[in-house]
Amino acid sequence: MYPLADYDNEGAVTGDRNFDDIAHKFVKNIYGSGKGDIRQAVVWQDLESILKQLGESTPLDILDAGGGLAQLSQQIAHRGHNVTLCDLSSQMLALAEKDIDEAGLLAQYRFVHAPVQEIAQHMDKQSDLILFHAVMEWLENPKEALDVILSQVKPGGIASVMFYNQNGLLFKNLICGNLTHVEEGMPHRKRFKLQPQKGLQPEDVYQWIDDAGFNILGKSGVRTFHDYMKDTRTGEYTFEQVVAMEQKFCRQEPFISLGRYIHVYAQKPLEHNNK
Repeated sequence: MYPLADYDNEGAVTGDRNFDDIAHKFVKNIYGSGKGDIRQAVVWQDLESILKQLGESTPLDILDAGGGLAQLSQQIAHRGHNVTLCDLSSQMLALAEKDIDEAGLLAQYRFVHAPVQEIAQHMDKQSDLILFHAVMEWLENPKEALDVILSQVKPGGIASVMFYNQNGLLFKNLICGNLTHVEEGMPHRKRFKLQPQKGLQPEDVYQWIDDAGFNILGKSGVRTFHDYMKDTRTGEYTFEQVVAMEQKFCRQEPFISLGRYIHVYAQKPLEHNNK
């Protein structure tokens, strides 16, 4: 169903992360966790707004680039839209295909086993909406990959981009007292295999999007307080309250800038000219 090309654990581009070796662990610890539930709840609110803006009178063409298990694009497919799912990891694609088949959505999906940097070679037309979520922080050259992704958005289409926030990583280390680690520049700790090696500066990502000629429509902080309260749980609350509070504060400062991830979505003008 997808090309037979093979990519090693570091990807086709030196330094890019391939999750073949820990795909099942990634699915269990990331997608199947409270953190994953909050991420989906926050970003799905934005996606509903995006889909409303794009209009859903006819099926949209969606590209889920580096989409892993494709949980959010499956929700979009449930609304009748068609999805191309691209991922570097053949193991993640296999798990996603099984999940998509069980959801009865297989006919609406096309699978591409390739790095996101090569997605243009597998597309015959641009997409109405592209999801590019939690990928750039695993890449050696995130801007290059983002430029490729943005080039695949049709005029009037929207790019949904989520990235690991360097400010959130810094704040987490500060409040945990990891001051020596901060002084050392927060080098990646190899024992944390599911934590990205580096975060991205929000101002850089916003500038890259602007430089590509896109208009930013909205920003949301993803997990703006949940991860910071884990060691100081003295109050009474339910997980449902946490999700509701995350959804309430995620689109206002200073909470946007404190998110462990930031979701930003932007539209390509109908008359698009590169700056």
